[in-house]
Amino acid sequence: MLTVNANARNRLDRLPISRFHRMTLLAVSFAYFFEFADINSFAITAPRLVKLWGVTVSQIAYVTSLSFVGMFIGSVAAGRLADRWGRKRALTATTLFFSVSSLAAVFSWNLVSLSAFRILTSAGLSAMTVVAVIYVAEVFPAAVRGKYQAYAIVIGICGTPVTNFVASAVVPLNDWSWRLVYLWGALGVLYLFFLPKLRESPRWYESRGDHAAADRVLRELEAEATAQSGRPLPEPAPPVAEPPRITAPLKLLTQRRYLLPTLLLTVLWVTQTIGFFGYSSWAPTLLAQQGFSVEKSVFYVALTTVGAPLGSYLAALVTDRFERKWCLVVFGTVIAVCGLLYGLTFNPVLIVVFGFLVNLFERGYTALGYAYSPELFDTAGRSLGTGVSYGLGRLSNAFGPLIIAALYNTSGYRSVFIFIAATWLVGAMVLAAFGPRTMRRRLLEKEAAGVGGTA
Repeated sequence: MLTVNANARNRLDRLPISRFHRMTLLAVSFAYFFEFADINSFAITAPRLVKLWGVTVSQIAYVTSLSFVGMFIGSVAAGRLADRWGRKRALTATTLFFSVSSLAAVFSWNLVSLSAFRILTSAGLSAMTVVAVIYVAEVFPAAVRGKYQAYAIVIGICGTPVTNFVASAVVPLNDWSWRLVYLWGALGVLYLFFLPKLRESPRWYESRGDHAAADRVLRELEAEATAQSGRPLPEPAPPVAEPPRITAPLKLLTQRRYLLPTLLLTVLWVTQTIGFFGYSSWAPTLLAQQGFSVEKSVFYVALTTVGAPLGSYLAALVTDRFERKWCLVVFGTVIAVCGLLYGLTFNPVLIVVFGFLVNLFERGYTALGYAYSPELFDTAGRSLGTGVSYGLGRLSNAFGPLIIAALYNTSGYRSVFIFIAATWLVGAMVLAAFGPRTMRRRLLEKEAAGVGGTA
């Protein structure tokens, strides 16, 4: 049976950016900050554990691989949770889960216990990311959603260099100070302070057929926007009739309109995951194995991550002005070249320069990918398609560290970076050949909404 919906998309898309949007941006950025703070915790403490616990390169590979299995589980579960519980509640639950899991890692007593806690943390991190991407895509106006996805990462990605500098200061202090890195990651629990300011996605309410709840939230947002702007809102395009959906079944992805974008995004996230984490998860350890001290290897990597926030800001400048598909292709190609040059030098200055460029363009690539992914689906398939493709990307890196360890042990340091560069190039070529363009769709949404969002 068809029902007239609350017209959530058109009503949201003609809103100006208000206090609600800014608070949502701040809350998501805060969650991202501690996600990025926590995601490489094992990588930056591994060189110390090599000395303290006698951990080998192969053992580091296995722990890293298992973490990505956790990410896959978290990503797939996130799509289901976001559909069943709502975007706001799922975002809260997943943020608390990774924070508590990181806290548990502080009390690890051996590599096995640390591995178990890292799997749980990784599941929470990945789940939170999927929900956050969906939430931002649904509550921000279509005309500026890409920019604000990138802004969230600009702020959130600061967690990477801040954490690396914190680690470079505390890890060398004594035999237990490496645990403070995991304690730092647990501070994501402070996200709870933002909770009262957030609202559930009206588009989620609408997808469940709860039009009264959707209309209630929309009226609150419209009243807030009108009060802050001091002028009436333009009329939205008329609503359309569509059937409500409660929870998207997995078999939905077998339909052509969902299967093809899911496959494309799987390639995007597989190559991004292996390419980025192959670099970031291994750089400190491989530099230490090449004769650099633990202190220097961690410090060099910390310097390179300063480029990450700048890359997200660069993405914010281009994401809504140019076709996102081609931005991803260009960024992926530049990462491949810079990553290869990183692996071909042992000069500390060039290591920092090329590492800086890898981080800059990779974080820009990720911001673009976060904006691009949910646009390939409608509301019915958005959570499931985004979660499954992102999860498969993370699962792929269960094998990535094992490949990298094998390459390093058999062919040496440089072969690792040749492999990583090739991975990025494959992703860029597939996107260039098969990636749908979304700019025209965004422009049509803006016209249908009446005016689009303004900053």
